[in-house]
Amino acid sequence: MAQVVSGTAEMIGGMDPVLYPDAFVFCTVTDADQAALALPVALASFREDEGLSLLLTVEQARRLGLPQDGPMRRITLNVYSSLGGVGLTAAVSAALTARGIACNMIAATLHDHVFVPVDQADAALDALRALQASVRGA
Repeated sequence: MAQVVSGTAEMIGGMDPVLYPDAFVFCTVTDADQAALALPVALASFREDEGLSLLLTVEQARRLGLPQDGPMRRITLNVYSSLGGVGLTAAVSAALTARGIACNMIAATLHDHVFVPVDQADAALDALRALQASVRGA
């Protein structure tokens, strides 16, 4: 594993964003039986007061009879960013906001993941590459 970085410029300069092909949807499940079927295939989950929030592929959501509205693509930032690092999420969000692109961020232990609308995924990737280049001085 590469060294974990926490400086804003280091995180942005090293993010090397990668766009993945699958489309995902965010769903909320309140039924225990449905949650038991969905949780093992979910990319991510978070327990909220209203139910279990899951991130599923569009196909998984369809098979489980869950809503497939608002499909999103995943962009992984391949920098090993510190959970205590400051500024990466704000910079990514600002770069996408400047282009009118909505995003949902998930910070995992080693990487940050950006979920953007399917029809804006290529533009989002371009925006993140431009952000990275601006910090690298390219």
